[in-house]
Amino acid sequence: MTMQYDVKVAHSSGNGQMVSGRVRLKNLIYLGNGTAGSIDLFDTTTAPVAATYTRANSTVTVTSTAHGLSTGNTVGITYSAVSGQSAVAGNYQIAVANANAFTITDVGSGTIASGNCIYTANGDWLTGYNTGTAVQPFQVIFSGEGVLAKNGIWANTTNISYQTVQYG
Repeated sequence: MTMQYDVKVAHSSGNGQMVSGRVRLKNLIYLGNGTAGSIDLFDTTTAPVAATYTRANSTVTVTSTAHGLSTGNTVGITYSAVSGQSAVAGNYQIAVANANAFTITDVGSGTIASGNCIYTANGDWLTGYNTGTAVQPFQVIFSGEGVLAKNGIWANTTNISYQTVQYG
């Protein structure tokens, strides 16, 4: 295997599209701002949808007004923590409960009364990290050929000063 020479960089200080098109994520650098923060990367060209969720045992119910999804669709989803716990972020097939709610079988279990989440139905959740209250840069290197994003890389951040992705 030869070295890849066409690695590029994108930098941002907020939510939004970092890269468009098919790329491989090689490296992520992000900086917390002193307040507990998080960063989630999605393989999509559109903003993730904000919703709420509950979890009973391993069933997560996501409430999203007029979601327009069908049973069997896959969503990329990540969850905010409630009392120190959250459902497990990832890519899941859904079952539609009604026009305003769908369910997911979580790989974790437990009870969560109510929390916030974001999801995308036209792409995948790629990865996510938390900063705690640290004010320092964090670096994540993705081994091998990196993480494949077929559509592009969208960053969704909370209390992150900036993020930089290297891709090829």
